[in-house]
Amino acid sequence: PGGTWAVGPPRARSLGLRCSISLLGTWVRDLGQGGPRGLPAMAGRRPPPRGTSAPLQRWLRRSLPLGWERRVGLDCGWRGNRLAAPLFPPHSRGSFPSRYGILVDPIQVVSLFLKDPYSWPSLCLVILSNVFVLAALHIEKHLAAGSLSEHSGSVLHSLNLLTVLCFPALVVLTVSSATPVGALFALLTYTIVFLKLFSFRDVNRWCRERRAKDESARLGELGTSPAPAKASPDACCPADLYYFLLAPTLCYELNFPRSPRIRKRFLLRRLVEMLFFTQLIVGLIQQWMVPTIQNSMKPFRDMDYSRIIERLLKLAVPNHFIWLIFFYWLFHSSMNAVAEVLRFGDREFYRDWWNSESVTYFWQNWNIPVHKWCLRHFYVPMIRSGCRRWMARTAVFLLSAFFHEYLVSVPLRMFRLWAFMGMMAQLPLAWFVGKFLQGNYGNAAVWISLIIGQPIAVLMYVHDYYVLNYEGSQ
Repeated sequence: PGGTWAVGPPRARSLGLRCSISLLGTWVRDLGQGGPRGLPAMAGRRPPPRGTSAPLQRWLRRSLPLGWERRVGLDCGWRGNRLAAPLFPPHSRGSFPSRYGILVDPIQVVSLFLKDPYSWPSLCLVILSNVFVLAALHIEKHLAAGSLSEHSGSVLHSLNLLTVLCFPALVVLTVSSATPVGALFALLTYTIVFLKLFSFRDVNRWCRERRAKDESARLGELGTSPAPAKASPDACCPADLYYFLLAPTLCYELNFPRSPRIRKRFLLRRLVEMLFFTQLIVGLIQQWMVPTIQNSMKPFRDMDYSRIIERLLKLAVPNHFIWLIFFYWLFHSSMNAVAEVLRFGDREFYRDWWNSESVTYFWQNWNIPVHKWCLRHFYVPMIRSGCRRWMARTAVFLLSAFFHEYLVSVPLRMFRLWAFMGMMAQLPLAWFVGKFLQGNYGNAAVWISLIIGQPIAVLMYVHDYYVLNYEGSQ
């Protein structure tokens, strides 16, 4: 926190990321020239073409952190384009589905959150989450004051945390006006609250144990005065807890690192990026992914495996682009914007996961807040309790698989366990890649699993949701 404030990833070595961002820059350039016209050969470092695409390309170059345009940027050379050419052949209709016309409809996004304009179950759920936050704070105050035993406080905290997960799921499953997207937003909020309150409980318990140990040692020797109130658990107040709930971290601290000031230009750039990439993601989903998914239903009904594989590969391209854009939107633009407003000092939200030569390295570096929480509150306590490393690692993946399935099955109101099995499949994949593939081969295996694995899960859930909700009525 006391070092440089430049935010961005290290130098990228990954060929997969180079190709992905090269394809994205080519698509933006072609879109500005009036539509996709194949994949032009970009030899060397050519200046941006004239026309409406040049400002977009220059804007992307300014937005990418730490000079990505020179390392993995929009003109990454002939290797990336030659590797990507089979995905985007000249005059291909699969590169961008312009044959469907303009399908982007921003107004339609509102219907994804609201089914009935007089019923707002997701928003009500988000507001009600404050009840569980205040309950945790009230329990912790009684524990710090000594009016509640540790055992009773642990039971009350466990009941509160269990209710945080069960209550919104029951509401979503019983209230018919809750839409899948709105329910996902509410459940994601409750999941974050659960992880933060779990950390809040553990850290305060560790501080009480440490303070009791120190006080007993001092009384046995000199009997000095206790620690200052600001560093003790009983000094927590609603403002401190809500600052933690809004901060882009899942691990609670008594004193967070703070930046000296709010950098207005940096904040403005992040806000513009959030607005632009939000519109871009919505547009790509409506214009590119939705037609591809709709055209995939018939091959699934007919069990035409060749067509299913073709639709899967066709869906992999937009899904991969949208995932990369969403990653940048969430972990760089949004989290840095929130951190800048709160003057939050710890800005390590991700590391160079694109250089992953093993599946384990990817999961340890692509989502640093979740990784730190799992390491601090789950993995290390299991190791200290005597569990073996492979058992603790399997338990972490089980927990992650549960939350992935929780955030998908409950909003869709169907339980197929595709997300759960996809996460658990990472264990044998990590063993295989770590044992047999190294270097660039391991990096290629990680990228292939990202590019192919996610569209498989998307198609399976969409197919089951379509069969469950639409095919029977027709």
